[in-house]
Amino acid sequence: MYTERTYRHTVRTGLVDFEVKAGESDLFLSADRRLVRQTAGLLREVRAELEAYLARHPAFQTSLEPVRLKRAAPPIAREMAQAARAAGVGPMAAVAGAIAEAVGRGLLRWTREVIVENGGDLFLNCVRPKRIAIFAGQSPLSQRVGLEVQPGEMPLGVCTSSGTVGPSLSFGRADAATLVARSAALADAAATAVGNAVKSVEDIAKGLELARRIPGVRGAVIIKDDRLGVWGQVTLIPL
Repeated sequence: MYTERTYRHTVRTGLVDFEVKAGESDLFLSADRRLVRQTAGLLREVRAELEAYLARHPAFQTSLEPVRLKRAAPPIAREMAQAARAAGVGPMAAVAGAIAEAVGRGLLRWTREVIVENGGDLFLNCVRPKRIAIFAGQSPLSQRVGLEVQPGEMPLGVCTSSGTVGPSLSFGRADAATLVARSAALADAAATAVGNAVKSVEDIAKGLELARRIPGVRGAVIIKDDRLGVWGQVTLIPL
């Protein structure tokens, strides 16, 4: 199911913005210059590697729990599997973040700065501070708060899971569970795990405690209705 990324209309990065799509991947990118051809090539390559692995090992795609890697797994599958083990979820919970990071790191051959957004999941590598708005659906806090990220914190993954926005599978009802980690795959998997744990405002503290226990996670912001909780090495700002 395709969901229109209306939030992209409000993005101001100070860089050159462009979009690239392939299969289920719909990327919004910012870089020093338009790199559509290079991005498309990287995206096709990483998707082909992952799709070939999924065809041989379908359990990797369907499992809701961590799975053991088979031989000759491509780098993206290894990243996803490692993130899934750390967060205690299925490997596909890390796919959007893993693709964003694989493409972003590849683009650093041609650009000094890059931001890759894949369905609300971000990989950032910039030389100037960036502000990231948190989209939380119908919550009154949606796009009213965000994160400020400094150059020394990057490269960085910032990923959001929601039980009330978009088509992605979630067993919770968080309006936004935003997780921060050096690995975008880990941030994505952790966002799913934390989002699954939050079904009401009373679960915000439980979700933050879960985030704290996932190795490699740097911080978390959870929004449910008109309530917000934050933990870790994140700078929360009003927007």
